[in-house]
Amino acid sequence: MSAFNFIYGEEELSHRAVTVYVYLRDRSNKEGSCWPGVKTIARELKLSPRTVQRAVRDLERVGLVTRQARFRENGSSTSNKYFLHKKA
Repeated sequence: MSAFNFIYGEEELSHRAVTVYVYLRDRSNKEGSCWPGVKTIARELKLSPRTVQRAVRDLERVGLVTRQARFRENGSSTSNKYFLHKKA
């Protein structure tokens, strides 16, 4: 049984959201968090950055991902930190 079976049956999610979730899960640590940049995700999945942003919003909407903004010491933004969740 695949560790991803729960997401494949999620009717509310587009193929882009499933793809981005699997990518984030593959990049996450033991605690289920990771922090790749949108441009990195887009480049590695061969998607546009805008498509990645929409996919992350879709994942947040159904409760599979929580996003936390991160900032450098000078106040400029850096990549988001993503926390992955499984549906109950």
